[in-house]
Amino acid sequence: MEQTQTTQGAAAATPGAQRRVLVVEDDPTIVDAIAARLRAEGFQVQTAGDGPSAVAAAQAWEPDLLVLDVMLPGFDGLEVCRRVQAQRPVPVMMLTARDDETDMLVGLGVGADDYMTKPFSMRELAARVHVLLRRVERATQAAHTPRGGSLRLGELEIDHAQRRVRVQGEDVHLTPTEFDLLVCLAGTPRAVLSREQLLAEVWDWADASGTRTVDSHIKALRRKIGAERIRTVHGVGYALETPQA
Repeated sequence: MEQTQTTQGAAAATPGAQRRVLVVEDDPTIVDAIAARLRAEGFQVQTAGDGPSAVAAAQAWEPDLLVLDVMLPGFDGLEVCRRVQAQRPVPVMMLTARDDETDMLVGLGVGADDYMTKPFSMRELAARVHVLLRRVERATQAAHTPRGGSLRLGELEIDHAQRRVRVQGEDVHLTPTEFDLLVCLAGTPRAVLSREQLLAEVWDWADASGTRTVDSHIKALRRKIGAERIRTVHGVGYALETPQA
């Protein structure tokens, strides 16, 4: 494990100031490139190259976010995510070398908030990290700010103040990204929102190359709230279904 040195001047001038990011990747070239880019954004960075050292670093250093590769020595990134989330909830950006939707869904299921498939641009990675941290900040602020009640759509209830979701009276655990995606769809029930709209509104990312991220999060959300509640309009996007009046 390596702790990088971050200059105070750079940190004070950039949006990532004082934020800690743990980068877990066993390829030295990739980990060095990610660490360098995130340091340039003002983040404090530590790195780990295998599963056990990643869990130990997360416990000792308490990072604000993990950039986590799926394929690791020791045990894989999915197990790292499970163990870290059991210690302390932390946003996770998953990296995968395989363009396999099953892997992506499993990653989202064990607590990852977003994912990127290799190869990726460092510019997009840095942008996604900033967006994910902003989303978590909004969730924290909402939890401590009194806000008008909840939205009920049939057996689906969305509590904005507590950022909680219930289906048939039972709590459903959603990641911050999944919650924001559901709220976005619920803002205009039965109206179709394009993948590009969802990407822009939920991820603050306008590049259409990220629309598969939307698709995988929709699939993960369907598994949690019920597939029948989200309608696919092929070639367009998605709509949240509501009971007919």
